[in-house]
Amino acid sequence: MIADESVVIEPLTASFRPWTEWVLTEFWGAPRVVTRGRLHHAESLPGFIARLGGEPVGLVTYRIEADECEIVTLNSLHEGIGVGTALTRAVLGAARAAGSRRVWLITTNDNLPALGFYQRQGFTLRAVYPGAIAESRRLKPDIPERGWRDLPIRDEIELERLLHSPANA
Repeated sequence: MIADESVVIEPLTASFRPWTEWVLTEFWGAPRVVTRGRLHHAESLPGFIARLGGEPVGLVTYRIEADECEIVTLNSLHEGIGVGTALTRAVLGAARAAGSRRVWLITTNDNLPALGFYQRQGFTLRAVYPGAIAESRRLKPDIPERGWRDLPIRDEIELERLLHSPANA
């Protein structure tokens, strides 16, 4: 286990799968998530949960392929107390242990809070994919047209954190 103040991080186990499906449906509209034209069944991916006072308060799911790790989903039920940071650190640790050279993720152009959060975690902008959400909607038609603060959801933004340098530890 990894502890960050009073937030405790532990690997996602089968006993939390029903809660995982609830979180993914609540925050993502369904357990299905699309990134870079790929449909993920996030409820069956590896991940970590955050607990506060024994209760689950956060979830991250990820996938490792070759020497890269993608954060597929990250959700905190209590923002501003270190849940997201602790979950991100847990994935960085799992990626290092698996020999990954980078951790990356996709967010959308409307998700300004996520863009700020990940940059504070040491991630940098890697690429912008204009219009990519149109393709994502073919795989997951229930992606809304508008998101945070009623901004149109159109583009995917890739962020990454390289792991090969001690400066990125």
